[in-house]
Amino acid sequence: MPENSPANTDGLTWAANRGMGALAEKMGVVFTEFSIERCVATMPVEGNTQPVGLLHGGAYVVLGESLGSMAANLHAGPGRLAVGVDINATHTRSATSGLVTGVCTPIHLGSTITVHEIVVTDDQDRRCSTVRITNHIRRID
Repeated sequence: MPENSPANTDGLTWAANRGMGALAEKMGVVFTEFSIERCVATMPVEGNTQPVGLLHGGAYVVLGESLGSMAANLHAGPGRLAVGVDINATHTRSATSGLVTGVCTPIHLGSTITVHEIVVTDDQDRRCSTVRITNHIRRID
């Protein structure tokens, strides 16, 4: 089995070695838990707001896609790549300070398609956004 296989390392180490991408890093996303069954990350509100001081709706989506795509790639395993094909978000509350936390859980883990739900809450554990992402898994040639 390859050295970077998820079976040979824990999820957080795998995610750190892979990297989460420049946008997620720029927005301050930090993974705190990472497995095929559950991924968790935080992101600061400060620096990711609209002009009126609310967390930007696109920031919720960046957090959701960062979690869902990375989770799909962990599930895909070595020699395969998961790429997003659909994402949607419903915002139900506005965060204005502190951190938001995204919790990603799988809805479907297939051999070619994954679907994940990401629930984003504020510091008071109130749901602010629900993101759903579908990823297509393909072989890397």
